[in-house]
Amino acid sequence: MRIFFSAGEPSGDLHGANLIRELRRRDPDIECIGFGGPQMAAAGGVLLEDLTQFAVMWFARALANLHVFWNLAGRADRCFAHQRPDAVVLIDYPGFNWWIARRAKAHGIPVFYYAPPQLWAWAGWRVRKMRRLVDHVMCALPFEQAWFSERGCRATFVGHPYFDEVRRQQFDQEFLDRQQARPGRLVTILPGSRTQEVTHNLYWLLKAAKLIRDEVGDVRFAVASFKPQQAQMAQEMLRDPSLQLGTTPIEIHIGRTPELIHLAESCLAVSGSVSLELLYQQKPSVISYHVSPAAFAVQKRFRKVRYITLVNLLSAADLFPAETTPYDPDGPGNELVLFPEYLTCEDKSAAMARQVVGWLTDDVRREALVARLGTLKQTVGHGGASKRAVDLILGELAQRPRPIPRPHFSPQAGYAARSHSPAAPQ
Repeated sequence: MRIFFSAGEPSGDLHGANLIRELRRRDPDIECIGFGGPQMAAAGGVLLEDLTQFAVMWFARALANLHVFWNLAGRADRCFAHQRPDAVVLIDYPGFNWWIARRAKAHGIPVFYYAPPQLWAWAGWRVRKMRRLVDHVMCALPFEQAWFSERGCRATFVGHPYFDEVRRQQFDQEFLDRQQARPGRLVTILPGSRTQEVTHNLYWLLKAAKLIRDEVGDVRFAVASFKPQQAQMAQEMLRDPSLQLGTTPIEIHIGRTPELIHLAESCLAVSGSVSLELLYQQKPSVISYHVSPAAFAVQKRFRKVRYITLVNLLSAADLFPAETTPYDPDGPGNELVLFPEYLTCEDKSAAMARQVVGWLTDDVRREALVARLGTLKQTVGHGGASKRAVDLILGELAQRPRPIPRPHFSPQAGYAARSHSPAAPQ
C-alpha cells in the first residue's frame, strides 16, 4: 500500500510524522511518500520535497512563490499518474493542498483531510471545495464534525493530533536541572514557528518582557526559537538598548520548546497550535498575533469567530456570536477568557505585560486560572487522534475495490497481437 502525504507547516509535519509512525506500526510495508518536512522523513516518509521551507501566509507571499507551488503540484500529478497511491492525506495548509486534492480526484484517488483548515472561522465559502474534492474530513475539534456535516461533507471527529505529540514528549532532564538551579521565575516567550510570525511578533513580546521585568524583580525570560535563523533574529533584536534587561539577559534556546513551557511560570506566545500545549501543561499565557494594518482590515471582513486562540474557541459558550470584535480585556465577561489574546496592528505590549504581572503577583488569581485550564484539559486533552485517523483511512481503503492497473504489453506481445488481428482495409 502507498499513501501520499502533503503537509506544509511545521505543525503539519509533526502530525504527519505521527500518522506515518502509526501506519508503519500497523504494517511496515506501507509506503508513505509526498510532501512534508524533516519529522516526517525521520518517521519513515519518503519526501519528494521539504514543503515546510515554503510555509507562507497571506496572498502576496503565496503569489511570490506561485512558480514553486506550481512545479510541486506538477510533480504530485506525475506521481499520481505513475506511482498510483492508494490514498492522499492532506494536513492543513489550505491553498496548495487544494491543488493536490484536485489532481488526486482527477486520477480517482481518495482524499482524506487530517486537521483540516479552519474554514468555519474565516472562509466558510470554501466548504464547497471540501465537499467536491475531499472524500473524508478528519476533524480535529469537537464542533467541526457537525459544521462540516451540515454542509454536505463526510466528516468524523478524531481529536486534535497535537495532543498525541505532547503526550509522547520526553524532556531533557539535564537541561531541566540546569534551568531549575537558576534563580528567578521563568516566563517563556514563544514567537511561533514561521519566520513571518517571528518577524511580526517577537519585538512586541520582548517589549512586554521588558515591562514585566520593570514591575517584577525575581523574573527571568527565555525565547524558544524553532530554528537557528529565528534565534539569530532574536539576538539582533535584543541588541536594541530599549529591550535589554540589565544584569539578567534574555536567554535564547533552539529546539527547547517543550522544556521551556514545562519550566515556565507563565508564557507570552504567538497564536497557533502551541496554545494546546500550553493548555496541556496548564500554563497561564498571553497570546499575541500582530499583523499589518492592511491584514487587520482584511481579517475584520472575513473572520466569523471572536477568538483566534484554539483554547479560547474550545471553551467559548457561543462559537459564532453576532459580535466578532477582537478580545478586549476590559470588556464585559472577558475575565472568563482562559488565554487573553491580542489580534492587533497596534502596540499591545503594555496590556500583555499587565496580564503576566497579575499572575506573577497574585497567587490566588494564577491558581484559579490553572484550575480552569485543568478542567478543560480533562475534557479535550486526550490522545489517540493518530490511531483513530489511521483506523478510518485503512477501514475505508479496505472497503474500496483495488484499482485495476493500466495494461502494459511487451513489444513481443504487442507484435503477436497485431499479427493475429484482421488486416486493415487498404
